[in-house]
Amino acid sequence: MESLIAAVREQDEAARFLAWPGDFDLDRGDHVEEVQLASGAALEGFAGDGAGGTYFFCGEGGEERSILYADSGGGAALVAIGLSELLRLLLVAPWWRGCQAFTEGESRELAAEYLEDMPDLAARRDRVAAALGLDLPNQTEVLARLREVAVRERENFILVFTPESHPYEPLIRN
Repeated sequence: MESLIAAVREQDEAARFLAWPGDFDLDRGDHVEEVQLASGAALEGFAGDGAGGTYFFCGEGGEERSILYADSGGGAALVAIGLSELLRLLLVAPWWRGCQAFTEGESRELAAEYLEDMPDLAARRDRVAAALGLDLPNQTEVLARLREVAVRERENFILVFTPESHPYEPLIRN
């Protein structure tokens, strides 16, 4: 099976959609600070966003590894178990960073803002999902999964600012 990273790089429309509105760029894998996992597990930056945030694979293995997101303001959260789960999140709810309460109403409001600027968002998303071979859950399911992963696994994925041994703050709270 081809890697999803390779598929995104080969599919122009997928790369464009993930870059915006997904705010996910495979060419931005370097984090602005020296960080490590408190557990000592391996940490590999592989993508980033326009505001200086970084997506990291955690531990050993391939694209099935847990994925931690760290923003440039000292916050971090486990956001997915595997790249396919992360891409589903970015395709279905690219506004996930704006969610605070993870309610259906909040997600609908954020979605409406995106749809105002991009009326063809759903059609583009569906074409990208098909090109990448991904089935898509609905907004409620994808955000519930994000919250579940972030809260359940929080203690196992604490990101530390290495020079000061200071942990990042959780981006997603109970």
